[in-house]
Amino acid sequence: MREEIQSYAKRLKLSWIKEHFHEVEAMTHEEFLLKLFEAEIQQREERRTNLLLTQATLPKVQGKPYDWSEVQIPAGMTKDILLNGEFIERQENAIFYGGVGAGKTYLATLIGLNAIQKFGKSVKFYTVAGLVNRLLEANEKGTLPKLFKQIEKLDCLILDELGYIPLHKQGGELLFQVISMCYEAKSIIITTNLQFGQWNHVFGDPILTEAVIDRLIHHSYLVVFNGDSHRYKESLLKA
Repeated sequence: MREEIQSYAKRLKLSWIKEHFHEVEAMTHEEFLLKLFEAEIQQREERRTNLLLTQATLPKVQGKPYDWSEVQIPAGMTKDILLNGEFIERQENAIFYGGVGAGKTYLATLIGLNAIQKFGKSVKFYTVAGLVNRLLEANEKGTLPKLFKQIEKLDCLILDELGYIPLHKQGGELLFQVISMCYEAKSIIITTNLQFGQWNHVFGDPILTEAVIDRLIHHSYLVVFNGDSHRYKESLLKA
């Protein structure tokens, strides 16, 4: 009988039940079934969360409390709303502006982790240069539609370090296509060390730059990081 149960569970793709049904203790048939279903669902949710975390390619975080003391949050936004990614549910954007090492990437990563672990959202982290290289490579290989489809399935796209490297014309145009595709359909979090007036240094075309900014700032929150580099502060403390 045990082999038959395992066989049926396998056919129904009930992997936890197939391996562990005999471990469940219950007083009634109903309680037994309930415990089986609860364990199966929990295991499936854990597998999905682990898969989403793997696919997101988020940077590693240290797990220490985030220092908000030098973060300027705009009106209509709170720390909890930002950290829990409620704006992602509304397909709104967040732009993190500040100096190098001020905590922009760290906060973007924490938001991505919460979106996955608490709400089951699909998130993907790229540096801007990394995504542009992927886009150029896919365009050359003829796999650009496949990459676009992967991005279309996301709930939140995190683009880190906009402004560190100027983009070539084709790279800037492909990035604009991604931003246009995400517009009012999913959220984008961008970290940058440049004010909007300096973004033309990245895209190299004032018309393209204006089009990018126009799509990003509509339905968006600008979060300003006023502090000095956290890494620099920590190195001073260790000196």
